[in-house]
Amino acid sequence: MYIFDTHAHYDDESFDKDRKEVLETVKKQGVGRIVNVGTSLALGSIQKTIAMTREYEFVYGAAGIHPEYVMELENEDFYTKLEKCLREEKIVALGEIGLDYHYEDNPAREIQKKHFEGQLELAERLEMPVILHSRDAAEDTLNLVKLYAGKIEGIIHCFSYGTEMAREFLNLGFYIGIGGVLTFKNAKKLKEVVKYAPLDRMVIETDCPYMAPEPNRGKRNDSGNLIYIIRELASLKGITEKEVIKAVCENGNQIYKIEPEGQ
Repeated sequence: MYIFDTHAHYDDESFDKDRKEVLETVKKQGVGRIVNVGTSLALGSIQKTIAMTREYEFVYGAAGIHPEYVMELENEDFYTKLEKCLREEKIVALGEIGLDYHYEDNPAREIQKKHFEGQLELAERLEMPVILHSRDAAEDTLNLVKLYAGKIEGIIHCFSYGTEMAREFLNLGFYIGIGGVLTFKNAKKLKEVVKYAPLDRMVIETDCPYMAPEPNRGKRNDSGNLIYIIRELASLKGITEKEVIKAVCENGNQIYKIEPEGQ
């Protein structure tokens, strides 16, 4: 049985000096699978992700243009380049994609929605799961995903809304991505979501190097910190840590369509 980090960013420059050492360490800590999420072609994130999937047996990848970088896709050639990346052997999802309204018009909301839908169309055509990024944009995210109800599935990453919105996404067949925020004392809304959501519809993720859980909040995050999320989730569900590890690992393999060997 191993721990599955379903969303990481080891391509980030903060790992440039010790990436190999960190990945070797987390594997020794019981992390048996990682999905590294590439977010940009122009910045090289997706290319670095592909390289990591080739170098490390236990690293898989996702490729998509994050809402922050969707101006890249105004160049139609980038859709062709993205599709080519998605056909790589160990790329298992299209993401992260979605909407981020936290910073006003950066990029413009209509541009974000245009390319969110463009990438959802690509996911449907390639029959790939998606990883959704939604920040301060619940209603628009939900409305666009509903256009593809029954046609796409995936994970709503770093879930930050309440139980009503969780129910909507669960009803659409999505999994809820639970990260380090769950360990924060003021995360009452997310704790309620974890109590509400079925265990077989949740996955765990670091979003490293960001979002480190307590007691390492504010530090560079890595997959070794998943144990703190597992402990909190187990406590909220009234089950053992082993039960959590087994369930969320099976869920990750299920949504990403990865063979569960070695579990």
